[in-house]
Amino acid sequence: MAERDNISGERLDKILSEFSFDGEFSGYIPYGNGHINDTFLASFRRGADEMKYIIQRINAAVFKNVPMLMRNFELVTEFLGRRVSESGGDPSRGALTLIFTRTGKSFVEAEGEFFRAFVFIGGATAYQSVEKPAHFFEAGRAFGRFAVLLNDFDASKLYESIPDFHNTEKRFQAFSDALNSDRARRAASADNEIEFTLKRRACAGKIVRALDSKLIPLRVTHNDTKLNNVMIDDETETAAAVIDLDTVMPGSLLYDFGDSIRSGCNTGAEDEKDLNKVNFDLGLFETYADGYIGEAGRLMTKTERELLGFAPFLMTFECGMRFLTDYLDGDNYFKTKRPEHNLDRARTQYKLAADMEKNEGKIKEILDRIFEKHGIGDK
Repeated sequence: MAERDNISGERLDKILSEFSFDGEFSGYIPYGNGHINDTFLASFRRGADEMKYIIQRINAAVFKNVPMLMRNFELVTEFLGRRVSESGGDPSRGALTLIFTRTGKSFVEAEGEFFRAFVFIGGATAYQSVEKPAHFFEAGRAFGRFAVLLNDFDASKLYESIPDFHNTEKRFQAFSDALNSDRARRAASADNEIEFTLKRRACAGKIVRALDSKLIPLRVTHNDTKLNNVMIDDETETAAAVIDLDTVMPGSLLYDFGDSIRSGCNTGAEDEKDLNKVNFDLGLFETYADGYIGEAGRLMTKTERELLGFAPFLMTFECGMRFLTDYLDGDNYFKTKRPEHNLDRARTQYKLAADMEKNEGKIKEILDRIFEKHGIGDK
C-alpha cells in the first residue's frame, strides 16, 4: 500500500477551526514515522508566543470504531493525568493532553475521515532507535511506570480497539489463511519465512492460554511499546511521557515488555536487507529489563516472571508473522515503500527471533540477576 498523501492546507484549515486551539494557525509539517496514522505538527501564534499541537488523521481502516477508540483516549489520558498530578508531576508533560472541539468532542469527522489533536510535548524527543543505552533504560522505566499508574484502572471500561491484537494463535490462523489463498501470488518468494513460521506453530498460543486459564492476570496494557512511543526530555534525558495510546487495551504486561525488547534490542533497522546487521543485543536487553523491573517488577506474579524471558521471542515471532501475512495478502495493512518491504521486515524479525532462541539461557540469567537486585523473589 502506497504511503498516503498529505492533507491539503485548505482542508486542514477547515478541520483545525473546529478544535479549541489557543492562537492563530500559522502552518503545519508532516511529523513522525508511524506505520498506521498520518501525523502532523501544527503551529499557532499567540502574540509573540508559538504554540504547537500534534494533529493526527486516524486510520479508520485499521480502527473500525473511532468514537469508541477516542473514548478510550479520553478515559486513559484523564486517568493518567490525574495520577501524574497526584505524584507531584506536571500532567501536561507527563501524559498526553487531548484538545477537544468547540462542541466538546475529542475528534473531528470530515468527509469520512477522523482527526484528533494533542498538546505537543516540547523539549523532548521520540527516538526511532537506541542512540544511548540510558534512553532505553528510561523507556523501560516509563513503560513500567505506565503499568503501575494504570494498575487500578478498571479495564472493563476499555473498548478493544483492535480485537485479538496480540492473540498470536489468531495471528497464526490469519497467516495460514493468507498462505492458503496466496492472493498476491507471493508465497513462492517467501519459502524460508513460511517454513520458519510453520515450525513454531506450537509456541504461538503460550501467553494466550495462560491468560485464558487465569495463570496470569489480565491488565491494562499499552500494546505498542516501541522506544519511539516514549518522549525523552532533551535536557534531563529522562522519560517525560508515554505516547500513542491507540492500542491501550486489556492484555498482558508480557506483551508490553516483549515488544519493547523486540523493537529496541535489534542491532539493525526494522526493514534491514542485510541480515548480518540484525542481531539481538543482550546488553540493551539487560538495560531495558533493569528499568522496567525496577518500576513494575513488584506487580508481577510468579508466572509472569517465569514467562518474561519468553515474551520477547513471542512478540518478535508475532510481528514477523504479521509482516509476512501482509506481504502474502498484498500489503493491505502496513505502509510500504517498495514491493518487498513487508517481506524484508518479516526477515529481520525472524532473524532476531532466531537469535533470541539461541540466547534463551543468557536471557534467563540476566532476568534472575535483575529480580534479585531489586529484591523480588518467589510469591
